[in-house]
Amino acid sequence: MKPHPPRPGPGLFGRPVLTITIVLAILVSAGLGSVALANRNLFGGSPTWHTPTATDGSARAVASASAAPAEPTTITLSATGDIVMSSAPSRMPPRDGEGFFDAVRADLQSDLVMGNLEQPLTPDTGTSKCGPSPSDYCFAFRSPPSYARYLKDAGFDLMNTANNHTRDFGTAGARNTRAALDDAGIRYTGDTGEITVVEVEGVRVAVVGFSSYAGANDLNDLDAARALMSQAGGRADLIVVQVHMGAEGADRQHVGRGTEMFHGENRGDPMAFSRAVIDAGADLVIGHGPHVLRGMEFYRGRLIAYSLGNFAGGGRTLSRDGALRYAGILHVTLTAAGEYAGGEFLSTYLDSAGLPARDGQNERGRALVERLSAADFPDTGVLIDEDGSITPRA
Repeated sequence: MKPHPPRPGPGLFGRPVLTITIVLAILVSAGLGSVALANRNLFGGSPTWHTPTATDGSARAVASASAAPAEPTTITLSATGDIVMSSAPSRMPPRDGEGFFDAVRADLQSDLVMGNLEQPLTPDTGTSKCGPSPSDYCFAFRSPPSYARYLKDAGFDLMNTANNHTRDFGTAGARNTRAALDDAGIRYTGDTGEITVVEVEGVRVAVVGFSSYAGANDLNDLDAARALMSQAGGRADLIVVQVHMGAEGADRQHVGRGTEMFHGENRGDPMAFSRAVIDAGADLVIGHGPHVLRGMEFYRGRLIAYSLGNFAGGGRTLSRDGALRYAGILHVTLTAAGEYAGGEFLSTYLDSAGLPARDGQNERGRALVERLSAADFPDTGVLIDEDGSITPRA
């Protein structure tokens, strides 16, 4: 299955797919009636629709219906951008974080819920990357280890830790983070060479995290990234890449062509990296890091979301100014073979306390993503319908 051969652009009905709410609504409106999930064809045959040829209750119709092969399994994944819940001990959310994700919990739900945890969950280790007198450009965040339960309560199944804040309080802080996530029953990925495999509805999903920082898989080493995709493809049915990439700030909404720098740091070439890992076998690329929303595109039938923005900044740790305030929840449905089967974007924003809130009335994030996609990827950028569904442009 890996790497991907050349293929035509995706379409909702390129193969039979029956899970995401958007697709289900289309099927019902077309008069196909109610449907249910079924297992993947394990022998590699191309699944096809089988419909009884008679409607009079004859034995032939019953036999045809009972002999119909199962439709392919599909799973729905959801993902968010940057999550900072507090900056202990002084910048804390209301009620010490209780109910932190209540406003968006229902919108996060899917078969596998992922987020980018851009801070350690640790007591003060006595080691801060910013030292005793941090500069205007150095930020060291941490939340108490107990805050892992708020992630669990929200429905998060897996957190990416490949970013520039995982080691804000040293390697001890990073170890404490993983221990806290373990205690909460949340998986994680992001260390060098780490491939995290989770089984979802019988489908093995490998999630691999990248960034440009020490201790994580290096997004600037494309050969190593390709090798990781090859390894992941040998262990799983699907590969999801989580990547912290690109320069950050309110004026960095557009995906650059070539390497993006920020305060002297090489933040990678987002387009080159994303396309390289898809060429090597990745089925979905989830980007974050710029702290603003960016456009999305389809490449070889696979979706790339270049940045999902600031999802949470509790204790007002992340800026709410202008475009920095808006983010979203991305839902993507894939077949067990990695084919795109549908998607949805739900707009969110940071409320006055920096907590995530649903922007269902205005859908400002959705409008931003569609505009940026059209501007940066006129041929491959996504289209987002009024109901939030994501489709290819061509």
